[in-house]
Amino acid sequence: MSQVKLYDTTLRDGAQSEGISFSVVDKLNIVRKLDELGVHFIEGGWPGSNPKDIEFFKKAKSLNLSNSRLAAFGSTRRPKAKADKDANLLALTNAGVKVATIVGKSSELQVTQVLETTLEENLSMIADSIRFLKARGLTVFFDAEHFFDGFKANPAYSLRVVEVAAQAGADAVVPCDTNGGTMPEEITAAITAVKKQTKVPLGIHAHNDGELAVANSLAAVNAGVTQVQGTINGYGERCGNANLCSIIPALKLKMGIDCITDEQLAKLTEVSHYVSEVANLTPDAFSPYVGSSAFSHKAGLHVSGLAKWEESYQHIGPALVGNKPKVLVSELAGKGNIIYKAKELGLDLPPTGKEAQNLLEQVKLLESRGFQYENAEASFELLVHRAKPGYQPPFELVDFMVVVERRRRLPSQKSLEEMLSEATVKVRVGTEVMHTVAEGNGPVNALDQALRKALLQFYPSIAAVRLVDYKVRILEESIGTSAQVRVLIESTDGVEEWRTVGSSTNIIEASWLALADSLEYWLLKQKGEK
Repeated sequence: MSQVKLYDTTLRDGAQSEGISFSVVDKLNIVRKLDELGVHFIEGGWPGSNPKDIEFFKKAKSLNLSNSRLAAFGSTRRPKAKADKDANLLALTNAGVKVATIVGKSSELQVTQVLETTLEENLSMIADSIRFLKARGLTVFFDAEHFFDGFKANPAYSLRVVEVAAQAGADAVVPCDTNGGTMPEEITAAITAVKKQTKVPLGIHAHNDGELAVANSLAAVNAGVTQVQGTINGYGERCGNANLCSIIPALKLKMGIDCITDEQLAKLTEVSHYVSEVANLTPDAFSPYVGSSAFSHKAGLHVSGLAKWEESYQHIGPALVGNKPKVLVSELAGKGNIIYKAKELGLDLPPTGKEAQNLLEQVKLLESRGFQYENAEASFELLVHRAKPGYQPPFELVDFMVVVERRRRLPSQKSLEEMLSEATVKVRVGTEVMHTVAEGNGPVNALDQALRKALLQFYPSIAAVRLVDYKVRILEESIGTSAQVRVLIESTDGVEEWRTVGSSTNIIEASWLALADSLEYWLLKQKGEK
């Protein structure tokens, strides 16, 4: 199969996704990452549409790209206008790039109902615009907007659009599933018809409104297109665009098309998460290939098979795309999960004997009481340590008490009241028992402050640890305030992050268990250094 070129439109089409707004600096940084990934064409934006994109193309001139070519996006000239006077086309020629992609209508109804011009004028707009850009030395790609819907309604006109674009000198014509509702077999039939009409190189630009953008892109490749347009993580307007993070490994690993090198493919997960971070969006854990759960294994049977043969429950090796397998520990786990997970954490559990089995039974018992270790690996690691003979925790709880009061500030200010939270904690470190009191802006904060106050005398470096997230989940909503609750705490020392869990019918106790685990885990990692 012929070489397929990757065309990324994250910075233009992807930026149309709800909630995304890239700064100029963001866009420049993403271009560098996409260049490292080996994407052939990177669409930087529409220089004729807004000041930000104009500034981007000015600053992009200083980029030193190794693998990618920067493209500017625009549209055909306006109806009854001249190409050499069209502000949009002039902006493309002034963008400082050698590749221009222009969009034009390829559906009869879109021309008459939306563009409100004649079919012949639309053809002239396409031809004039391509010739204008080609005469100025640009590589020109023509995005045939609404092609597949147009092909279903009036195939002769849609094919004529492609033919005119090719005759005008387009370096590639890219049929677009703009509304995202086309089926894969319809994509194949339409691309096959186009290939009979013209020899111009073809591409595919698919939207995901029918959850078929990736499937449609791959079907188009099988039908003979040589350029695939999409976005990182499938970002885009409405339901998004074709997801390059799924298309790239499918092309390379499933279809044998070396669109990028093995080394570049291994950066795919990193690039996916980087773009998510820049977009200020949480990475989709369940995204194929690059999600943190893409290679997670929970069932005991699966983990047992995985330990014997990596391909038993994985369609590819995770490392190929820069990801890694993840074994989950839960009430559905088997002994193999416990052993595998412990080994992953650098802890050895013998496959024979009762140690792993006892730990499995403990996990299942605790999960029946509301604990959950899938997203609280630090608490699970502590369970493994505590199961080992001779384990000495860095501190032990003797008891604690929390008082919450509502007080009036002044007798003359009867409507103004304040809440007071005070915690008293007794902890044992070695042979010493520390008894401390602290106030906080809530009962959990007061507990945290009191515990730290005690431990800082023995472990001053614990000051680096801070809580960054605190989640409470009610497990049995139907029984109201007497329900079991689960508390998940995320902590950091500024370098690493870890999560711990606690569960109880008492939210304060559940919070204490998660909080104490968080500090014990960190002290364990520091090897108890004072």
